Amino acid sequence: MSIARVEARVQPARSGDPKRVGPYRIIGRLGSGGMGTVHAGLDPAGLRVAVKVIHSAYAADPEFRARFRREVQLSARVQGPCLIPLLAADPDAETPWLATAYAPGPTLDQHVAAHGALTGGTLYAFATGTAQALAAIHAAGVVHRDVKPQNVILTPAGPRVLDFGIAHAADGTSVTRTGVMTGTPGWISPEHYRTGTAGPEGDMFAWGTLVAYAATGRLPFGTGAPDVVAYRVMSGEPELDGLPDELREPLTKALAKSPAERISADAAAEECARLLAGQATQVLGTDAGPGPEGVGDCLTTEWSLPGVADPAWHLPAPAFRKRALITAVTTAVVAAAVTAGVITFHNSGHRGDADLTSEGTASSAPPSGRAAPLATSATTGSGKPADTTAPAADPRTIRIPTDPLAGVPDPAYTRAGEETQPHPDEWRSSTTADTPEERDAAKTIHDRMLSMLATKDMDFMRPTITFNQRAQTVLVTGGPVSQLPEDHQDVFRRAGEMAACSTLAHRLENDPTTWPYGRFSVHWKTSDGDLDAAALGFGEATDGCVAETAGQWHGDEFGMATAEIPSSDKAEIRVADATVKAILATWNANTAETNEDALTVNDGISLGFDPVESAAYIWTDDPNSRFASRASQSNLKGAVETAVCRKLTGEFNSDKSWSYTRWAVAVHEAYTGTRQFVGSGTCTP
Repeated sequence: MSIARVEARVQPARSGDPKRVGPYRIIGRLGSGGMGTVHAGLDPAGLRVAVKVIHSAYAADPEFRARFRREVQLSARVQGPCLIPLLAADPDAETPWLATAYAPGPTLDQHVAAHGALTGGTLYAFATGTAQALAAIHAAGVVHRDVKPQNVILTPAGPRVLDFGIAHAADGTSVTRTGVMTGTPGWISPEHYRTGTAGPEGDMFAWGTLVAYAATGRLPFGTGAPDVVAYRVMSGEPELDGLPDELREPLTKALAKSPAERISADAAAEECARLLAGQATQVLGTDAGPGPEGVGDCLTTEWSLPGVADPAWHLPAPAFRKRALITAVTTAVVAAAVTAGVITFHNSGHRGDADLTSEGTASSAPPSGRAAPLATSATTGSGKPADTTAPAADPRTIRIPTDPLAGVPDPAYTRAGEETQPHPDEWRSSTTADTPEERDAAKTIHDRMLSMLATKDMDFMRPTITFNQRAQTVLVTGGPVSQLPEDHQDVFRRAGEMAACSTLAHRLENDPTTWPYGRFSVHWKTSDGDLDAAALGFGEATDGCVAETAGQWHGDEFGMATAEIPSSDKAEIRVADATVKAILATWNANTAETNEDALTVNDGISLGFDPVESAAYIWTDDPNSRFASRASQSNLKGAVETAVCRKLTGEFNSDKSWSYTRWAVAVHEAYTGTRQFVGSGTCTP
């Protein structure tokens, strides 16, 4: 059930329905589906909202909650014309929920069934508005995945696209975890049928189908059995008879079989806006159409659909005020998106500060150190004053942020401390370096990674560096490489994380007001060019780039696994051989008077290098429990530190390109099969 797809009128509430959800008073139902129930609600100022409450069966699934939370956070960044904004959400409530603005009007399929296809300026306004909405969604690193007539509402002020981001989390319209293709036949792209790929190009294929349906009342690939429709989509040509000639070119580009040949949402919005302006000049009888800043006004002017009133939303108002009230509410909720480019609610700071408790009710007290917002005068649908005191805050609630990049030509990094995991769509929407600063950062990351990988004979794993400014993230991608050992992929991940982290940290330190990238993620591609899985690794440059505790570096199993991969670097091989001999000599000299057994090369002392964190790892088998006691472990640590630091600093003094300054030593107990780190540190050159 869509968050905003509704019947013609508000339905009565049923037994067991909540009276309040968060700060919203529930007055009825808008609909119900497999994932949840959508309620009609009013905020403290009397503005109408749609509140989706997830069914309890899904609320008990931790994996669903995690997916739901990620999608809420991602969708909160999507703002733009012809979209319905996410107002608030609490994925950690006992019953998770989210709220959006309410958009009055029928869905496109309902309108076509009742009144037929769209025509004239209304059709061009529909094509323009829906393309603008997808452009905003794609710019935020989101892929809609479910563009179809049921997900577009025809409001009195223009079309509104529903369910961006949320559709994938709550209603799964791509390949499910069991590998079953879901979605509506006729609205699935050719590549989605073939491989399950769902990117921005797939949205544009669906957009072409959507506009063709709006213009003709027919699906361009027909109807029938799902496999028959799928065959037509993958192999047949679309039926576009009845489509205005001017729209044929952008729709033909959108319906191309190859994703690479399709028109982008930005280009489609620009081309359709030009056609819309042409319609306006014909009506006005002028030679020049409106400029880019006038497209919103032009869309509103050319849009010609009747308004929708639903008296169930509010109590009867005096006759002389009723018409003005409907107009005011519709304008506040919907029309502002066209002229301002984004729908917002600012009722005493309500949009950003509608703080919600994890139980889904308004909290009664503000957190310590924060004063409760003051009440302001407002009017409800009944004409009576409304209580607009904002609920107090609860730190567990996800706030819905404004777009950190809105209107900022050279934005600084603004997502510090955000723990949102990278979304595959951020990778799919990323682009190659564009500015000189981006190109320099990409080269630095690339070169640093190759330097690390080359020491293990892995420089065939050449990384690709891309940027997603909307997500403020640099993405490092490798692959595809057939039959790649798992430990090699892990080395690639660690090298990517280290190179990206150090490069971005340096940039943030030197250009804090103009450098927008502070997050990074590392990915691996499959043979078909899509992601192998979720990000291999991700992080934030402000977290630091080396695992240190109180200034002390510590070795770990990841570094040990990398060190165990044989080196192909001649200098490393030479230093490793000399260092092992020095460790043996130091141990035997220090223990000669304690009657401890002497060590030889045959005792299994090994040394390898981890180029990711510039560390030498030393490990030894201990079949006779020689190093079981703390005293013997301390002696081993002392012998290693003395010999290793002497060799590492000596190499650095003769070769300034030598980067290894850290060391760690571990003992492998043969009987238990466990490995214990007994010491680590950093040498001072």
